[in-house]
Amino acid sequence: MLQARQRHYGVTAKQAKDKRLGTALGRLAFSGKIAADQYAAGDMYGEIMARNRAVMGLPMDQPRSVTGLLINEGIFGGSTPDHDPALVEKVRRRAAAAMMMLRTADADAPGAVDRKPSTLVHAVVCHEVEAATWSAADIINLGHGLDALVRLFGDRRDSS
Repeated sequence: MLQARQRHYGVTAKQAKDKRLGTALGRLAFSGKIAADQYAAGDMYGEIMARNRAVMGLPMDQPRSVTGLLINEGIFGGSTPDHDPALVEKVRRRAAAAMMMLRTADADAPGAVDRKPSTLVHAVVCHEVEAATWSAADIINLGHGLDALVRLFGDRRDSS
């Protein structure tokens, strides 16, 4: 696996061990296109959205295995656990707050060119869309969306 990363991303053996190379968002952080706090906020957004899909009984956005695909299609492991209503409400509130913050970032994005911050963040974080060849305007808008999540999650850490 490390040798494949070396070949694919043109990195040294030491750099190939960096876990960030395993995700599209991580590769942006590795290459310096996004800051460490933006990476952390994007990672937290991904966890929140995955947890929201799970408690709502929705299929995974990106099944990572054949088993995941079979579960999504209801072929394998089809029983859905009953979640505590308080947990469901908490998860839904966190997901709604994150989505609202991204919509706010859409409204006050620095440039009205290219795609919206919410679309870009969701594409990279939840759908593993490779952003290495995105335009400078898209990278700026992605950063703007991630900055909004940094503010949201930073406020949460301060108030917890």
